[in-house]
Amino acid sequence: MRLTIIGTGYVGLVAGAGFADFGNQVTCVDIDSGRINALRRGEMPIYEPGLQEVVLRNVALHQLRFSTSTEDSVADADFVFLAVGTPSNGDGSADLARVLAAARTVAEALTKPCVLVVKSTVPVATGDKIADVMRRTCRHKVAVVSNPEFMKEGDALSDFMRPPRIVIGLEDQWARPLLESLYSPFLRTNHRILYMDRRSAEMTKYASNAMLATRISFMNELSHLASAVDADIESIRQGVGADPRIGNKFLFAGAGFGGSCFPKDLRAILKTASDHDVNLGIIREVERANSRQKRFLGDMIIAHFGGALAGKRIAVWGLAFKPKTDDVRESPALDVIAMLRAAGASICAYDPEASENARSVLGDEIEYASEMYSAAQGADALALITEWPCFRRPDLSRLRASMRGAALFDGRNIWTPEETAFHGFSYQGIGRPHGHSKDAQGMLSA
Repeated sequence: MRLTIIGTGYVGLVAGAGFADFGNQVTCVDIDSGRINALRRGEMPIYEPGLQEVVLRNVALHQLRFSTSTEDSVADADFVFLAVGTPSNGDGSADLARVLAAARTVAEALTKPCVLVVKSTVPVATGDKIADVMRRTCRHKVAVVSNPEFMKEGDALSDFMRPPRIVIGLEDQWARPLLESLYSPFLRTNHRILYMDRRSAEMTKYASNAMLATRISFMNELSHLASAVDADIESIRQGVGADPRIGNKFLFAGAGFGGSCFPKDLRAILKTASDHDVNLGIIREVERANSRQKRFLGDMIIAHFGGALAGKRIAVWGLAFKPKTDDVRESPALDVIAMLRAAGASICAYDPEASENARSVLGDEIEYASEMYSAAQGADALALITEWPCFRRPDLSRLRASMRGAALFDGRNIWTPEETAFHGFSYQGIGRPHGHSKDAQGMLSA
């Protein structure tokens, strides 16, 4: 089949590579000529494990190509996918300008009937607006379909190639067998393709992200109570997650969530609810709880030093909003760094992939280390914010020898109070008992 995908961000590029890998002829389109030229050279605009290999393989097989011309690329396409960004407006609503502009360009360029698939995350009834554009502008029959994407950054390719479910919202039933044919190679072992009306599919995306965000914020709220009553949120998480009715996913207390999806999608669904006079009190509190949580680690560090961080050097491990990505959008690390700098501290940070993207936001306000232990050299404290695998089992003896102070702040609860105290550290996690060795207490009071 001939597919055109408009937008080469996480969703568009991963979807293009995945569809091509199953033998389709795919053209990925972007108006950013620099990005397209880089892709033609085999350079990825994002860090996503395994993506480069799949892209290069399918380019070599002539099943995947890149273009800046939407008009030329969609003319004879069987499917056109919209995968452009929908950033937040000032009032929290999703900015649909790029989606609607792309739809108009597609409508003007098509030379045959087509299935137009919306993969961009869009508010309920956006498909109706796009369908109206098609009716007014296009001479050919077009089925407008909502097909939201649920892949995770850092594991996006696996999620796309082996989806736990595929949600398809459509009004034009003639498109259903075409979509069945397109997706059948992805569903040989798990035929979970869910058909529904278009508005329900659009809302399913927001509801899914709001539910996952709620689980995270629920555990973050409980972590404060755990600290107050001298309990351990990690033990609580294991006990709660062992209930098969609840499950163990997205129950990790930490420094708060960020990224390009959860914060933006919470704002968008709250704006939709407000427009329809519906009170989504739980989701609104999830948003507020996360805003508080993203400051919690910074407050913890500042309190540890009595509010005065002038002359203090703080090492930060992790800048991306989650591991296995270089995405720093709304990363908790940015909030923590801003708080520490405002309190007078100097910062040296290390991230395996996200340092350049962080530099585009922070500039030279902080130092960027090329290696995790060099970031901690001479530091009075270390804050772990992103749980990259390389941080899970550090050489604590080496780390202690390189640091000036002995304070560890674990924003993801990947260490234990016992092991850090054994190596002379003062440890604080999120909702966990403190770890203080005698040596660490003596060094901290000296």
